[in-house]
Amino acid sequence: MRRGVRAKLKHLNPSGRFPSGNVRFYYRPKGQRGIAMPDLPPDDPAFLNAYAKAAGVRPRRPSREGSIASGVELYKASDQFRALAQGTRNARGRMLDDVAERYGHASRRDLASKHITKDLSGFSAHARNNRLKMWRGFCKWMVEHDELPHDPSDGLKKSPTTKSDGHVPWSHDEIEAFRAYWPLGSVERLAFELIYWTGARVSDAVRLGPGNVDREGWMTFRQQKTGGEVWIPFNRELPEFVEPAEPDLSLLKQAINARNERQMTFLHTQKGASRSSKAVSQWFAAKARKAGVADRTAHGLRKARAKGLAEMGGSAPQIGAWTGHESLKEIERYIKDFSKRRALSRAKEEQKVPTSTTKFQIEGKSSA
Repeated sequence: MRRGVRAKLKHLNPSGRFPSGNVRFYYRPKGQRGIAMPDLPPDDPAFLNAYAKAAGVRPRRPSREGSIASGVELYKASDQFRALAQGTRNARGRMLDDVAERYGHASRRDLASKHITKDLSGFSAHARNNRLKMWRGFCKWMVEHDELPHDPSDGLKKSPTTKSDGHVPWSHDEIEAFRAYWPLGSVERLAFELIYWTGARVSDAVRLGPGNVDREGWMTFRQQKTGGEVWIPFNRELPEFVEPAEPDLSLLKQAINARNERQMTFLHTQKGASRSSKAVSQWFAAKARKAGVADRTAHGLRKARAKGLAEMGGSAPQIGAWTGHESLKEIERYIKDFSKRRALSRAKEEQKVPTSTTKFQIEGKSSA
């Protein structure tokens, strides 16, 4: 039997052997009665069908050559798809699997704009736009590899979406309320200080640890979503324009030291394993509510850091070097919003913005 097959079949428990010599297996999820599997090797197609039936999964039929399903398989194995950032691959991979499940039997050479339009019609504006991106990448690859005579996604436009701030940046009072409720030494406080100082997405924050701090004192990592690298000052002198935020860095270091734990990641579980980003997002929002900060998220702390850097006088490239934004449009919006407030302010102190004579640059590395 191939060892790799057994490792992939969850809840499959051995229980003696059949007279034939095959291992007797039961499909038995925790807390459920076992379902006997047939007297066959686990890599036998009939065994796998029985397993899928017990698990409530409809087995996917082998892809027919020239079908959309086989195109999906080839595209997902291509260099173009593998070059996408991990987060993008995960999201688009799920969409591609759905396409293969829905339309996999159809010939990909017959794929037309009307088919894609019909597929997109069942989604809300944002979801439709994300799915259209998947179709564009898939179709472009098929055209380039002579799988399609033309690109059926050409001319399909994105849905208009309502402009929304989405995750709201935390206010100063909300930040102080969270700090007052969750003391240094708690994992809640560590998560807060880590995300607030770095401005990292949760998908990146859960992977950060001592190993991300290099010899020059930069905390650096490659983003899950975009694949781009960021550099954040940690054990080094701060850029001049960031000096007003030095207390935030000090609190992060205190939060790390108060935990007095040495693991691969700062936000590890009790057993030392890395946490799930989705679980941490939900967990953190609940902890914020408990501190009296309603409707605020971990991603809102990322926005608060970008907003704070803008208010301290950071330029768009400087802020982008810290937060890892690939597009400077959103960063420029933070700067523009602050400039408007400053222009309308009557208080002279509110009109002053710390400026830096030296730009925040990453010693030989581009900050754009």
